[in-house]
Amino acid sequence: MNETRPARRDPSRLTEATGFREFLREGWGPVDRAVSLPAGAAKAAEDHRRRLSEALPGRRIAVASGWAPVRANDTDYGFRPDSDFAWLTGCDAEGAVLVMRPVPGGHEAELFLRPPALAGEADFFGNARDGELWIGPAPGLREWSDALGVPCRPLDELASAFRGTLPAVLATFRVDPLLDALVPGAEWAELRRTLAELRRVKDDWEVGELRRAVDATIRGFGDVAAELPAAVAGGGERWLEGTFDRRARYEGNGVGYASIVGAGEHAPVLHWTRNDGRVDENAVLLLDAGVEMTSLYTADVTRTLPVSGAYSDAQRRVYDLVLTAHKAALDAVRPGARYSAFHEAAMRVLATGLHDWGVLPVSPEEALEVKNQHHRRYIVCGVGHFLGLDVHDCAHAEPHLYQDGTIEPGMALAVEPGLYFHPNDLTVPPELRGIGVRIEDDVLVTGSGTEVLSAALPVEPGELESWVATRRGASPYNPFSRSE
Repeated sequence: MNETRPARRDPSRLTEATGFREFLREGWGPVDRAVSLPAGAAKAAEDHRRRLSEALPGRRIAVASGWAPVRANDTDYGFRPDSDFAWLTGCDAEGAVLVMRPVPGGHEAELFLRPPALAGEADFFGNARDGELWIGPAPGLREWSDALGVPCRPLDELASAFRGTLPAVLATFRVDPLLDALVPGAEWAELRRTLAELRRVKDDWEVGELRRAVDATIRGFGDVAAELPAAVAGGGERWLEGTFDRRARYEGNGVGYASIVGAGEHAPVLHWTRNDGRVDENAVLLLDAGVEMTSLYTADVTRTLPVSGAYSDAQRRVYDLVLTAHKAALDAVRPGARYSAFHEAAMRVLATGLHDWGVLPVSPEEALEVKNQHHRRYIVCGVGHFLGLDVHDCAHAEPHLYQDGTIEPGMALAVEPGLYFHPNDLTVPPELRGIGVRIEDDVLVTGSGTEVLSAALPVEPGELESWVATRRGASPYNPFSRSE
């Protein structure tokens, strides 16, 4: 079998122990190697392949799942397949390659996989990457074929799929070194762009997965609120990050991206993922987190919580302005509207509010001019993006079908205005320094308007204060409150 990464072999050299090898060969009963897929995943993937076939008729296509990146020496990070591969297959196998060969009327798909190392093979015990004695029972070619409805072949036969030069191959690039070597110079930009544009509009199965991800995320936010006293008592941001991580692992694959857990002066830091600070009783906590389901669809939700259960006057002042901008943005999301409209609506509210506070050196109209943008000092990021398999989904789509495009039914968006006043920013009043507020909801565009998928999580300040207050301290376990 062709290996594109080195096997992890046992340094004790048991492969040379004849007695051990013979004894290990026999005496193994049957095991369950069945593939566990989310309900409907195989059917959805089949439909996704059909859509790609219609978009690229007559083209040979190859999409790889990829490999887990190395963390250190012989240990890897957890594996997650390439999103386009997952969309087209529903498969989460490492080192797999989907090949779609053009035939009259469409394409035929084949999946190339690494068979597991079974009892009786040297790698069963000698290869810590593939051997079932190390990693447990793993699906083989037959199990994957039965689950996905796609013919599966050993990975060492992959080269046969690329014999001949016509038609040219569209393939993912820099995902799998073996695929790169077999089809050097393959076109990849057109494939990535086409897949991103197809993935903009979600089908019913995808919407169901997003709903599940959002619902699990809301439960994770409740878990975090319950642990706020423990965080204040000494657990800090890390305790809250771990709290959400536990929910994500229990209900899904894990977190959909590195959680942002910013308390106090960390709340204004847009991508605060260090999460190593303390949590003060009178601070706000900016929690930006999402559960990724086993289907790999992720939520992306943010709330700015009052740690004590009540906002201070200054915190409430900032929150109210961001909430007004958030509502304006949500009102601008509708089928047929320009994608940029909700961003512009939020910015208009924020620029006006900042001017009324005496923060901007120019009028709101001047600030909003493309050549100026003074208000962006306090919100340098955009206020939304596509959502799906990737937290920032469909990034390879052409601008005219994304930022410069039109909103369509079936699109899923995250809408997230905010204001970020860094503690050393001398352009804002002292009482506002060190306050960061973001409100983010996940929104599905429908035929008649929108549905806020995360609406069960309160957003009105009074309701959010009550929500925090009733959950705060609900966890019975607080190791940091015990006296030494």
